[in-house]
Amino acid sequence: MSTPTTHAASLFAHVPAARPHGALVRRAGGAGPLSVPVAGMELCREETAAALFEVYSDEHAVPGVTTDTLYALLGTAVSKLGPGGLVETADVFSGLDSVEFPEVGACRWYAYRLALSFWYEDARSRPMTAGEAAAAMALSGYARTTGAGRIDPRSLARQVREGAARLPAAALVQLGRAVSADLAHIPDPGDSGTWLYRRLLPDRQRTRRCFDLIRSNVPVPLPLVVRTDDGTYRIGAAPPPGPGNRWARPLGAQW
Repeated sequence: MSTPTTHAASLFAHVPAARPHGALVRRAGGAGPLSVPVAGMELCREETAAALFEVYSDEHAVPGVTTDTLYALLGTAVSKLGPGGLVETADVFSGLDSVEFPEVGACRWYAYRLALSFWYEDARSRPMTAGEAAAAMALSGYARTTGAGRIDPRSLARQVREGAARLPAAALVQLGRAVSADLAHIPDPGDSGTWLYRRLLPDRQRTRRCFDLIRSNVPVPLPLVVRTDDGTYRIGAAPPPGPGNRWARPLGAQW
């Protein structure tokens, strides 16, 4: 009986092998493993969040705000505050609770997102979407585990990476868009991944189980999706968790 794994293998068997690429190179940030370069400085996540909070408004709370918009907003804030004002602002901001003040929590997640964007040299990166992760898991050898207590997040992460390796990264991006469109009603412009979805993941129930698991409270360390400056897609490393010791699993691609 055919499986998603054999479907993927047969579908891409005649695709020419991609040209060899050099290894992705981590950017050498100066403010810890997650930092943001701006105005000649390297800001840590909390400094980045504090600066964003100074210029944050309701218009930036929309789900579709782009990373470029956030970065421009950060540049405006840093120019307004200056180094001294930034230190003072970050000191006050660090005492604010994300639950009590939702805007504070939003800015901390935005800061995390910006730091991930600058993870690699000569590339932009973003969190893997729930649709991409679910598609990868459905393409892997994942067998449903009964009982939430026996679910191992690291094992699930390995399954995601295994499935992601079965097709080109650009195809996984398309497939993920189709999964999110079907299961979460996130628009897929032009239905770009519909054909792949029907061909590779005919078992909608299995895909739904994977999608629900990714969207659950299980803290699966998902890898980054990387777009290099020459336009190719790659699957990167799993970054440290974000605020609340959680990994991002957005429904839509956050470029």
